[in-house]
Amino acid sequence: MKGFLARAARHVGFQIGAVLLLLFVGTALVSVFWTPHPVDALQMRLKLQPASGAYPLGTDHLGRDVLSRIMVGAQTSITVGLIAVAIGMIGGVALGAWAAARGGWVDEALSRLSDLVFAFPAVLIAILITSVLGASAQNAILAIAIFNVPVFARVTRGAALSMWGRDFVRAATAMGQGPLGITVRHVMPNIASVLIVQATIQFAVAILAEAGLSYLGLGAQPPVPSWGRMLRDAQTYVFQAPELAIWPGLAIALAVLGLNMLGDGLRDLLDPRLRLLRVG
Repeated sequence: MKGFLARAARHVGFQIGAVLLLLFVGTALVSVFWTPHPVDALQMRLKLQPASGAYPLGTDHLGRDVLSRIMVGAQTSITVGLIAVAIGMIGGVALGAWAAARGGWVDEALSRLSDLVFAFPAVLIAILITSVLGASAQNAILAIAIFNVPVFARVTRGAALSMWGRDFVRAATAMGQGPLGITVRHVMPNIASVLIVQATIQFAVAILAEAGLSYLGLGAQPPVPSWGRMLRDAQTYVFQAPELAIWPGLAIALAVLGLNMLGDGLRDLLDPRLRLLRVG
């Protein structure tokens, strides 16, 4: 742990990503207990107000405080992202580990199914699912989670297959341990770092997908604040109050940038081969 912290202290990208992630999560946590103004307080006489002491980021077309809605929108992004990635990770890791352990037709079937899913863009799949099931945050989570399953399955399968060729796994097989025991005791602990990095990256993808679905009206529905819906509402007033689009767009960009930089930093810090390459 000390060695990891020492390396992290020298990795600028990891530090920037961690700071942005803390800002993102901290904003969501603070908004649970406090916001400058009620997020749904309509004050038509104050609509499209510029930034001021009372409204640091101004007000929207309904007189609602933009800063308060940005803060609560972080809750929506984190909730959708965490649940979608967790569901996708559980299902995908189980399938990938099973395919690597069994091989044969199971491995081949999973590979072909993954290729089929990857033939379609993630947002297109999410739009299709939410269009069929209806527009809601729950269906957006389901749509994003379904796309995450083959992503984690492919990553898990590839990493697990590299472990099954190692000498310590062969020794465990020779000692009579079954595929399940070897997977749990030997394979999964050795590929955990790969899965952590992938989960961080998929979290960023989930936030972007949620924003895209909300922008199209297929994600979180009013009165739930969402960065994507804020962008959609702002497009009508882009010439009157362009800052209405700037703030939620900036929030999305910083959250995704922070998670991607954190994921890249974790990959560098947790992968010994990359560390050796950097040293060399």
